Amino acid sequence: MFPAVRFTAAIVCLLFLYLAVTVCGRPPAIAHAATSGGVPAYATNGDLLPPRDYRAWIYLTSGIDMSYSPKAMDMPDHSMFDNVFVNPAAWHSFMATGTWPDKTVLVLEVRGAKSKGSINQRGHFQDTEVKGFEVHVKDEARFPGTWAFFDFDSPEKNGTLIPTGAPCYTCHAAHAAVDTTFVQFYPTLLPIAKAKGTLAPAFLKEESAAVTR
Repeated sequence: MFPAVRFTAAIVCLLFLYLAVTVCGRPPAIAHAATSGGVPAYATNGDLLPPRDYRAWIYLTSGIDMSYSPKAMDMPDHSMFDNVFVNPAAWHSFMATGTWPDKTVLVLEVRGAKSKGSINQRGHFQDTEVKGFEVHVKDEARFPGTWAFFDFDSPEKNGTLIPTGAPCYTCHAAHAAVDTTFVQFYPTLLPIAKAKGTLAPAFLKEESAAVTR
């Protein structure tokens, strides 16, 4: 090896050694959220830690003024958007199998709808403020029904477990298209579930009845 090349190689080796010591020698970072990769993490009291990077996950859909109640009086006096995200590992698994794997994390983010702003003349766009935040988690070893709902005061705070007797559990169990989740409202996943044959029998019966009405 030529002297100049040998000297350069030595410098490179020293640089890598320095990086290995300074980076690998640091104490491990403390996880403060249900990330990375979207794996759910919990506080000692059972609260769900917030998935702070959820907007880098897979976006599934948005709805506006959706309600599962036929009563018009249940609708708010202002429009609302809801946005749904899922952790990437769960999305990849769903695309391959048509159903959700263990440790799936689905995020529901609610924002107000605005109509006046900039050059907009009609229709609605989403406000910057998050009005509501909920997470649906599949954790087979932790929850008797495998799935659980958590309510958050904000995306930055821990989420509180919604009791299993709450209406959201029975509603999802009775009407969800796939594995107690409303895949019927996720336009990119519904065709996958149909192709894989994973649509719930109760949902198929409900859909058939709706078509014949």
